[in-house]
Amino acid sequence: MEEKLKILLCEDDENLGMLLREYLQAKGYDTTLCPDGEVGYKTFMAGHFDLCVLDVMMPRKDGFELARDLRNQNREVPIIFLTAKTMKEDVLEGFRLGADDYLPKPFSMEELTLRIEAILRRVRGQKSRERQTYTLGQFTFDTQKQLLTRQGEAKKLTTKESELLTLLCVHANQVLQRDHALKAIWIDDNYFNARSMDVYITKLRKLLRDDPAVEIINIHGKGYKLVTPNPEV
Repeated sequence: MEEKLKILLCEDDENLGMLLREYLQAKGYDTTLCPDGEVGYKTFMAGHFDLCVLDVMMPRKDGFELARDLRNQNREVPIIFLTAKTMKEDVLEGFRLGADDYLPKPFSMEELTLRIEAILRRVRGQKSRERQTYTLGQFTFDTQKQLLTRQGEAKKLTTKESELLTLLCVHANQVLQRDHALKAIWIDDNYFNARSMDVYITKLRKLLRDDPAVEIINIHGKGYKLVTPNPEV
């Protein structure tokens, strides 16, 4: 019998939290409900979870603080924010903290499960791929281990960073169309996802800046180009 995927759900609205937990459990997910960020963090540290669904506005420790703490412990676990805060700055802050998705309230439970399924498909797909290594100037990028290595120093990438860098490597020295990247990684090319991708492009640039021969450049009106002297698979 296949083991159920485990979801950590942090929601301080008791009625909504119980409703979401029951719905996700009915969909086949082993769901643990926590009433605030502090309990959520302790629960995460005590167990194993395949995905986290975090409300932003919670007492004791809000969703952003919790996500920051979770990312310090695990850079790979997918995170979805649930929030009534839809200001652009809040959305960008969520993605800077490593969120995989951002669902504004009110939302349909069906939409939440579809987003969960999309994220888990990407994660499973990445883990099931055969190992591929790209040489980017002084860097070696291991797509399976999500490691970017230069001169013996390895940096662990998040799932989103790794997915985006992999796409850029596949299209090295060519234009990666913006809408293609959005649909491949974020499923939808809406405004919030587009801003999220911009954040991740900035992160990747910082990771690659130690080698001036490797850079990600904007191609106005089209997308991005990973410039590298020796792209190899």
